[in-house]
Amino acid sequence: MNEKKKCLGCGVALQDQNVLQEGYTTNLENDICQRCFRMKNYGEYQVVAKSNEEYIEILQSVADTKDLVLYVTDLLNLDRNIKQIRELIPNKMILVLNKKDALPKSVKEDKLIHYLEKEHINFDEVIVVSANKNYNIDYLMKKMKLYQTSKNVYVVGHTNAGKSSLINKFIKNYSDNDQELTMSPLPSTTLNTVQIKINEYLTIIDTPGLVDNGSILNYLSPEMVKKISPKKEIKPKTYQLRKNQSLIVEDFLRIDYVEGEKNSFTLFLSNDLKVKRLLNSANKEELKDLNKITYQMKYDEDLVINGLGFIKIVNKGVIDVYIDKNVETYTRKSLI
Repeated sequence: MNEKKKCLGCGVALQDQNVLQEGYTTNLENDICQRCFRMKNYGEYQVVAKSNEEYIEILQSVADTKDLVLYVTDLLNLDRNIKQIRELIPNKMILVLNKKDALPKSVKEDKLIHYLEKEHINFDEVIVVSANKNYNIDYLMKKMKLYQTSKNVYVVGHTNAGKSSLINKFIKNYSDNDQELTMSPLPSTTLNTVQIKINEYLTIIDTPGLVDNGSILNYLSPEMVKKISPKKEIKPKTYQLRKNQSLIVEDFLRIDYVEGEKNSFTLFLSNDLKVKRLLNSANKEELKDLNKITYQMKYDEDLVINGLGFIKIVNKGVIDVYIDKNVETYTRKSLI
């Protein structure tokens, strides 16, 4: 068996011995494993359980190089612990804020960059892009050339940040290479490092996405995950709520406005999600079997639901959030 040949889609070693193990292919002459083939051609997704310890080992090996690193994060779901990868990898690093196309056009780049600069994280550059719309990719490439220490550039980030989409855009824009990384809105698509030669001067090395155990993406059906992932610019929905009124998103999130003056709740979520308002929710039990968390909201704060998006709340107030106990929620100063 040729153990050295790797799947061009997800990076695992190809093997033809065990259909149940990762990397299985019917023929070792194939370039991608059966899992990537079925994901790419039929949209079928096979869950692969990976631990963050394995991923962190890979990231630490990146730190052993002096190569430039692109840290890709999703603007709709900014990593809460954005310092974590920076602390693991001391290399030259560009923070790439991806999926600009998902946010309303009225949101200014400078404001997003300034928001992150206030976190005092030492990035060499912060650049807003949209891999989907090919926005700012040339500018990013220009900055990469400036900071490159060798032809190798590593790409890191959490799952579903759009790393594979960005790399596929590099291939399309700057390479004669016809390789394409497997893309999916679900976690753990890339399973090992994948090398892609763009040209004589640039080889991109994709790394597995850090699995975020607090992301709602881990606890919904593949169909709902696709619904959650915005396919076009979000049209924010604003609701004026009074005490004892509620918002319900699909069948997985309920927000009760428990205490406070009339308040504005603006939802930055996928347009495909169904939202309903309960005008008198005190005695309605819908979704109250889910885990409840109470937040004392300050002025101009966001409620962030990991993997889903965020809700901007303008005034002070008390809210109860009902959601799966494994999904991380938290508050932050308003992004927008």
